Amino acid sequence: VAYLVIFHILFVLFVWTYWKSVFTLPVQPDKKFHMSYADQERYENEERPEVQRQILAEIARKLPVYTRTGNGGIRFCDRCQLIKPDRCHHCSVCAMCVLKMDHHCPWVNNCIGFSNYKFFLLFLAYSLLYCLYIAATVFKYFIKYWTGELTNGRSKFHILFLLFVAVMFFVSLMFLFGYHCWLVSRNRSTLEAFSAPVFQNGPDKNGFNLGFVKNLQQVFGEEKKLWLLPIASSQGDGHFFPMRASCEARNPLLANEEQWEEDGIDEEP
Repeated sequence: VAYLVIFHILFVLFVWTYWKSVFTLPVQPDKKFHMSYADQERYENEERPEVQRQILAEIARKLPVYTRTGNGGIRFCDRCQLIKPDRCHHCSVCAMCVLKMDHHCPWVNNCIGFSNYKFFLLFLAYSLLYCLYIAATVFKYFIKYWTGELTNGRSKFHILFLLFVAVMFFVSLMFLFGYHCWLVSRNRSTLEAFSAPVFQNGPDKNGFNLGFVKNLQQVFGEEKKLWLLPIASSQGDGHFFPMRASCEARNPLLANEEQWEEDGIDEEP
C-alpha cells in the first residue's frame, strides 16, 4: 500500500509540473517597453546609427533597463519593436520576446522563462524521483531474473526494458537538473551562462548574483512551503531584477540620478 501511495503522489506531481511547464505561456514585456508610433517612425527614418542609438537611449531613460549590448547600446528588438527589459531575449521559435528567457525546451514544446522556470525545475526534480522510484522497485525483480528465479520470458523482457529506460532517463535528468541547480545558485539563465550580461563597465557573469539564499528566493519565493508545489511564487514581475551593489553603483541610470541630486544640492545655495 505504501508503494502505491508514493507512486501515485509522484505521478500526480510529475503530471502536474509537466502540465504547468507546457501550458504556462511565456510572458512578454509590458506595453511601456514597446515603441510608440512616433518613436518608431523617427527611429526607422533615421539612417545614422549613432543617432538611432541616441533615440533608443532617450526612450530607455524612463525605463528600468540596466543591461546593454556588447557595444554599450540599448538592447532593442527589431522584430518586436521594443526595448528589451533586463534578461529578456527574443525566441525565434515562439517569435516573440520572452521575459528572463532561459531556453526553448523541445521536451515541453515551450519557451522556458520567467513565467514557468520554477515549474520546469520541479518537473525535472519529480521526473528524477519518478525514474529513481521505478528503477528501485524493479531492481529486485532484476535480481531474481539474474539468479534465474523468473521463468516467464515476457516478464524478463519487460523488467529489463523498464529498468534500462528508468536508469537511462535518471542519468540524463540528473545531469540536466544538476546543471540548472547550479544556474539557480548563481542566479543565471542558460543564455547568461554562455553569454554574460553586459553592464556599463562590460560583461559581468555575476551581475545578478545576490547570494545563495536570495538567488533561490528569486525563483521559488520567500514562502518555503510553496517551494515544492507547482504554484507561481517567483519574486518580481520579470521586468526588473535586483543586482549586486557593485552593478547598481556603476549603472548609468542610477549614476545619472545621483549626479542630478548632487547638482541639485549644489544649485540650491
